[in-house]
Amino acid sequence: MNEIQKQRLWEAITESVEKREISGCSLLVQKENTEEIYLEAGFADLEEKKPIQRDTIFRLFSMSKPVTAAAMMLLLERGKIDLCDPVSKYLPGFRNQKVFHNGQLEEVQREMILMDLLNMTSGLVYNGETEAGRQTAALFDEVIEGLDEGDGGRITTVEFANRLGELPLAFQPGTAWCYGTSADAAGAVVEMVSGMKFGEFLEKELFEPLEMKDTGFWVPKEKQSRLARVYECREGEPSLLYTGHNLGIRNSMDRRPAFESGGAGLVSTVDDYLHFAMMLQNGGEYRGRRILGKSTVDFMTRRQLERKQQEYLDEWFGLDGFTYGNFMRILQKPEKAVTLGSRGEYGWDGWLGCYFANAPQEKQTILLMTQKKDSGTFALTRKIRNIIYSD
Repeated sequence: MNEIQKQRLWEAITESVEKREISGCSLLVQKENTEEIYLEAGFADLEEKKPIQRDTIFRLFSMSKPVTAAAMMLLLERGKIDLCDPVSKYLPGFRNQKVFHNGQLEEVQREMILMDLLNMTSGLVYNGETEAGRQTAALFDEVIEGLDEGDGGRITTVEFANRLGELPLAFQPGTAWCYGTSADAAGAVVEMVSGMKFGEFLEKELFEPLEMKDTGFWVPKEKQSRLARVYECREGEPSLLYTGHNLGIRNSMDRRPAFESGGAGLVSTVDDYLHFAMMLQNGGEYRGRRILGKSTVDFMTRRQLERKQQEYLDEWFGLDGFTYGNFMRILQKPEKAVTLGSRGEYGWDGWLGCYFANAPQEKQTILLMTQKKDSGTFALTRKIRNIIYSD
């Protein structure tokens, strides 16, 4: 990366802060295990005028999903699961599932399997206007209503997944693609197979060996001052503090949750997530320690949808040129993408704007961390990609 690109990146993030598109962010680009640039701008807390810092903690939301995929890969390479296993083998709530079609419930033509979860071809959905979406929204509402009950909430990881399995599916497993709650079910599968709480498994098998000391499903009291606040930002308007709960996740993150969401529940820092990205970039190794096998990482980062499934992903604005697998986008046709990019690049983003991309050909990692409500991949992300790939 040349000095002109670095200056353009700085201008892009500071302009975004000045226009109130975001309250603040950190940006890190690493290439061939060497940091090319780290930038931070704006505030983690606008009310207290607390700036974004390198150790600021961010809610990852859906950037939790690649971590859940890695947990599934650990079980796969140890022979603990078969991706053709029916989900009901581990979660009884997934037995005798029904599909809501043409205004009525139909029997599933085949059982949902673990591969369906990892590829989002399960028929599980997020909140929406379909019958499956409405019932899923009601389940999340129930989780949120019970957040203050018991030890971290009323509904646990496994209970949530079993309740999810009892809801009608949006389509027959394997016949389509839809972004949804599959990673939450996968997290519960990890818990059932390992015999450990999902968070405990992640801590032992991933976070400790990867030195991800600030990553988990909650933020202890001594770290709360480093947790960024969430803002609803509209360009040119005052940023509004957001304190609501989404997808069953407590906004304050101040207690260990009963429901450890594999799809949305983790918090992390830019450096912690970099360690995870480095491990994948280096074929499963992190600083000389083997975490995943090279072939396992190849499988995890190259899976592609079948043609009929791909047609549904192609309808997602902004993912032109990408396919999907193992809870990540994979850039298959750079010539069709809406930004500059690299074939084989993979990663994902989150509801609050955290963004991750690994490009194997360049051995490059891009990490953007921010807390902007309802963002996902947004304009700033695309501008950053174009600047980085414009050499």
